This record gives sequence, structure tokens and C-alpha cells, in this order.
Amino acid sequence: MASETRTLNPAAEATVEPRNQTRPRPVWVTRLVVLGLVLAALNLRPAITSLGPLLAEVRAGLGMSGSVAGLLTSVPPLCFAVFGLTAPRLARRFGPGAIVCAGMAAIAVGLLIRPYLGGTAGFLAASALALMGIAVSNILMPVIVKRWFPDRVGQMTGLYSMALALGTALAAAATVPMTRALGGSWQTGLAVWGTLAAVAVLPWLVLTRHPATRAPRTPAAPERESTPAPTLSITRSRTAWALACFFGLQATAAYITMGWMPQIFRDAGVSAGTAGVLLAVTMAMGIPLAFVIPRLASRMRNQGPIVVALGLSGLLGYAGLYLAPASGAWAWALLLGVSNCAFPLALTMIGMRAKSGAGVVRLSAFAQSTGYLISIPGPLLVGVLYQHSGSWGLPIGLMAGLMLPQIVVGVLAGRNRTIEDELA
Repeated sequence: MASETRTLNPAAEATVEPRNQTRPRPVWVTRLVVLGLVLAALNLRPAITSLGPLLAEVRAGLGMSGSVAGLLTSVPPLCFAVFGLTAPRLARRFGPGAIVCAGMAAIAVGLLIRPYLGGTAGFLAASALALMGIAVSNILMPVIVKRWFPDRVGQMTGLYSMALALGTALAAAATVPMTRALGGSWQTGLAVWGTLAAVAVLPWLVLTRHPATRAPRTPAAPERESTPAPTLSITRSRTAWALACFFGLQATAAYITMGWMPQIFRDAGVSAGTAGVLLAVTMAMGIPLAFVIPRLASRMRNQGPIVVALGLSGLLGYAGLYLAPASGAWAWALLLGVSNCAFPLALTMIGMRAKSGAGVVRLSAFAQSTGYLISIPGPLLVGVLYQHSGSWGLPIGLMAGLMLPQIVVGVLAGRNRTIEDELA
């Protein structure tokens, strides 16, 4: 946690603070940054949601037990937590854009090779490579927004959150039919998503190599002159901890949903293709809401009411999964999709709970890395409970139970205060 506990310093701020250029930035540069953000966001979830609809085939092909499959669904938050810790240090050394570019390349390579390495160990190793790229990009998306669009944080956060939701839904819906169209091999159906990541590398290559795309640099901004850097560890901030716990619990719900919801529907008698579409519906709810929620949240002094509304939607969705998983499948998918929009809300609150760009990168790294550590046991425990109980009653009860503390810590994280004020 060393990268989170160090104090703010000019070198750290140099990588994240927006600065004014002496000459106007070319319009094509701004457009390329927007394109790069959108393409990167599209690739932040297909590695995970393409697996859910084909999990039964992958388990059969690799000889996985239910517990090992639960471990597989826990790998994403583990990688996000471990590799996310390195993002601030890498960004200070190489620049945020270069790290996002490398992250997209890692995603492409990992997804292209993981179905063909043979065995569970090789599949997990290649998945970890792709997830490493996702992890550092996850952390640096708010930093890129703060750096290039300091006056449009809510709008740009909504845009890339919407693209993220679109990529998530597209992978969930299209993987099964695309697998059938490509010959029926689950290996091909999973590997094809690596091409989307390869395309995302291109704009970031230009942004990191062309002189006109370098971040503007001027003397220190008035904000930094008037707001002294805190000298205490971020772990002393109650808001940072509340936000980390909120992020972790919403991530737990999201990865349980992405990893296990198609299997819940399939065990209830829904076909594999329909189960994939239902997951896509859940993820697709984030497309419009991921644009609306950040804009709404950024205009509110306290985001607690949004937290409560999303949590209640999740509780209703879990109740439906328990009582009538097949007959009300579409309604439960919609409700859980609304609940999953706690993710763009958490990203927005990260930007609002810090005054400076340097504060945002510290808070983003701490909240996301700590949050993903918190989320690791959830998907694994669901797999263990399912295997040993033989039904989905206990796992769904666990999911609903975790929604209650998520609401509590979300309300605490949504209070109108900043980590700089708490640490001063």
C-alpha cells in the first residue's frame, strides 16, 4: 500500500494536473483523446462478461469443479486490486496515456492466447495478463478525465462509463451467437474479443508519441497554491474508507452477477443464448444510466439518495431471482442492471471527494484497489455455497445480505466532504 500512503508531491501532481498551454490544443487531439477513452472503456469488461455465458462449456473443456469456477470468477477483482496498486507509480514514471496504451496491449494478448494454452493454469495465467491491463486502465480513467477535461468531469465520466457498459453488454449478448457463427468452438468465441482490444491500442499509440498530444504544462495552478497538500496517510480518511468499502461491495455484486447470473438462469431452465441476452440486458441498463447518474450526482451535494435507490433495486432483483428466476427473468435482469449502476456513481464520487488531480489519483488507487480486495471472496463463496448446497437459495441470500452494508457505506461516502479537508 506504499503508493497510496505517501504524501502528495509536485512530481505526483505533474502526472495528473490539467495545465494550460501557451498555444491552443489542436481539435483533432481532443477528439483523439475522446476516441481513446471510449475504445479503452469498451475493453474494460468483455474479458469477464464473455466468459459467463460460456462458463459451462469452459468448465467442461478444462475439467473445472464448481469451486475452481468460483475461483475463476474471483480472479478479476484480485488482479484489479494487486495490479491497480502499481498504476499511480507507473503513471508518474511513464505518463497515464502510455500506461493505458500498454494496458490495452496486455488485454489484447491475454484474450487472444488464453483459450489455447491448455488447462486451467494456462487459462488463469492469460486471464491474469488481460486483467492486469484492465486494472491499470481502471485506475487511470478518472485521471485521464481530470487531466484533459477538468471542467467536464461529470460529462466525460458519464461518456466512458456508458462505453464501458456498452462493451460489457455487447460481450454478454454476442458471445454465444458469435461462437456458433464461428464454428461452435468456445475457444474461438472467447479469443475474438482480443481484436477489439488491439484496435484500442492505436489511438493511445498516437497520443503517447505525437508532440501535439503532450499534456499542457504551466506553473502551479492557483488551486495548489491555496490548498496545501495533506501530509497524513489517506488511510486516515473516513471518507476514503467509506468509498473503498462502497466500491468493494458494489464490485462484489457486479462480479457475482457477471460470473454467475447466466448459470442461475440456465439452471432455472433458460437456454444458454437467452441467459447470455439476459446478462446483456443487465449490463445494457448501464448504457443510459451511466451517462445520467454521473451528471445527476455531480449536481448534488449529497449522493446518498442515489445510493439508496440503487440498493433497493438490487434487493428487489435478488428477491425475484429467489422466488421466480425463470418466469420473471427479464424483470430481475432489469432491476439488477439498475443496481449495477453503483459503479459509475462510485467513479463520480471519487472525482468529487478530492479537490486536486493528485488527490483524485491517490483516492482512485486506494478506493479501487482496496475495494477490489474486499470483493475477492464474494464470487468464490457463491461457487462454494452453490456446489455444497446444490441450489441457488444460499448464494442469492448472500447477495441480498451484502446489499445492506453497501447502502450504509454508500450513504457515508456520499456526504459532501473531501479527503484533503479530512487529512489537513
